[in-house]
Amino acid sequence: MDFFLDQNNLIFLFVAIASGVMLMLPNLLKGGAKTLTVQQAVQMANQQQGLFLDVRSSESFKTGSIPQARNLPAADVQAKLSSLPQDKPIIVVCEKGRDSARVAASLRKQGYGQAFSLSEGLNGWVQSGMPLSKKH
Repeated sequence: MDFFLDQNNLIFLFVAIASGVMLMLPNLLKGGAKTLTVQQAVQMANQQQGLFLDVRSSESFKTGSIPQARNLPAADVQAKLSSLPQDKPIIVVCEKGRDSARVAASLRKQGYGQAFSLSEGLNGWVQSGMPLSKKH
C-alpha cells in the first residue's frame, strides 16, 4: 500500500492508467462495429456483392465518393432502414471512420449482421489510391 502513497509512484501510476486508456480509446470509439480495411472492403464488394453505404451529407457525397456507393446521410438511416438489404454485406463509409462505426454498430443491433465500417473512412480509401466518382 505504501507504493501507491509515494508521490513519485503516484505519477507513475497515473501515467500507466492514462496510457492504458489511450490504448483502449480506438476500440471504444468504434462502438462495437466491425471494421474492414480498404482491401477487405473491395473483396467483400466484389465477391459478395457488398453495398457501400456513404453516410456523409449529400453535399459531401457529390464532391467525391466510392464508385457505386449509395448515399444515405447518417441522420436518415433509421428512417430508411427498410431500403437496406439484410442479405448482403453493408460497408458503411464516412469521412474518417467515426460516424460509419457508429452507424454500422447500430445496424448490427437492428439485425443487419453483415454491417461493417470502412476503417479510416473515405480518407483511408483515397490514401490507398482507390478511385473516386463525382456525382452530379
